[in-house]
Amino acid sequence: MIDKKEMTAPYVSVGADTEQSSQICNTNIIPAESENINGFEEKYEEWEREMQRMMSPSYLKTVTMSKLYDTVFEAQAPLIEGLLNRGTYLFVGSPKVGKSFMMAQLAYHISTGIPLWGYAVRKSPVLYFALEDDYARLQQRLYQMFGDNEAEDLYLATNSRQLGAGLEEQIKGFMDEHPTTGLIIIDTLKRVRETGSADYSYSSDYDIVARLKNLADSYKVTMLIVHHTRKQTAEDKFDMISGTNGLLGAADGAFVLSKKKRTDNEAVLEITGRDQQDQRLNLIWDTERLIWNLESVESGLWKKPPEPILEKLAQVLSSAGNEWSGSPTDLVELLDVDMKANALTLKLNVNAGRLYHEYGIRYENKRCHDGRRVTLTCEQRDDA
Repeated sequence: MIDKKEMTAPYVSVGADTEQSSQICNTNIIPAESENINGFEEKYEEWEREMQRMMSPSYLKTVTMSKLYDTVFEAQAPLIEGLLNRGTYLFVGSPKVGKSFMMAQLAYHISTGIPLWGYAVRKSPVLYFALEDDYARLQQRLYQMFGDNEAEDLYLATNSRQLGAGLEEQIKGFMDEHPTTGLIIIDTLKRVRETGSADYSYSSDYDIVARLKNLADSYKVTMLIVHHTRKQTAEDKFDMISGTNGLLGAADGAFVLSKKKRTDNEAVLEITGRDQQDQRLNLIWDTERLIWNLESVESGLWKKPPEPILEKLAQVLSSAGNEWSGSPTDLVELLDVDMKANALTLKLNVNAGRLYHEYGIRYENKRCHDGRRVTLTCEQRDDA
């Protein structure tokens, strides 16, 4: 504790009038310092109580709906527009159907930023665990697929540890060295599953994908987990995923690659996910280059319906010099819309990611000492 006697000692600043009463100085200074000290002590005690509460075995982290609405979450761009969103996905097919070639194709396009089948791609480093191959086979395959067009940001590994035996640490180490990595491919799930695990129950299947998903989410990276289909056919292709429904239940979605006959050059890629519309793509196999080409899409590229407020905001901001800051009420007046200030900021909170990725506008909504302050900035997007 600070000695209060020392705080009440007379104080004269350098250059002050020496005839000035020390009582006047004390009257001006002591209460201000006391308020700061008391405020600090109160905040420290509050922080200490909160830390003790969080360390309790009974602690449950919750968030109110009001707090949730008041939060602006970091925008997460899809890796392939309309095709591969952020998250953890199963990529499933029968043995030798062409899954690994598809993985190499996805890895190459994302690591180079080259559009795939007309879909826009966000360039980022890729880590590809090709655990059923060796480097010699990968060299030959990649050369036949892409020739001398190298990809500096495509990292290949043909060996890894297993889950619970070092794989998590290997991925963490790689991510620490390459923090902008956008995609991790694990080919295949069986290769990283714990040795000697005979438990293939729903709980076990759910847990193994959930562990990989938690790891991917912690680094905001997309993960593709290659797996096999079962031999039994099903009307719903996603029911053919080998194992229990726990695998798909823990994932954010799945891709299923299938052929009518093994010798066919035609295949169907079906996609389902939490954050996208189900799709069905018809593919053709190029036997010379060993790549998949898109023939048709049965369900078109799904896009969210237009949001007039975002469009108007982009237009107004452009004429305002590409940067603006003010209160929510000021923003309502700027846009000249018939909305309450809190309703407008809520809509922008929810659509902050869309505002950034579709219009390149960074949106911030912060609480300041004098109230809310909204900041809008046009900038070069990292996924442009």
